[in-house]
Amino acid sequence: MCRNIRVLYHFEPPTTGEEVRAAALQYVRKVSGLREPSRADAAAFERAVAAVAAATERLLDALTAETAVRTREGEREKARARGKERVERMMRSAALRE
Repeated sequence: MCRNIRVLYHFEPPTTGEEVRAAALQYVRKVSGLREPSRADAAAFERAVAAVAAATERLLDALTAETAVRTREGEREKARARGKERVERMMRSAALRE
């Protein structure tokens, strides 16, 4: 999955517009295959980012919480644990091939 596309729902403190825009930008980059659009495509690219961000904001506003509130530090810890497990799995796999 793309780096900046993260769970944005039900955070304390609440998700910021900047976080929503970063996820929208990463999404548009992924589906368009463009990191930076040409000047000719820049306006269409920015409209797409704005539309995805607006749709994301509407979705987040419409959802009703039935889960525990997330914290950014808690999500970072989960990501570190996943990374550590991935490295351990790779090390075990490499050891088996030797």
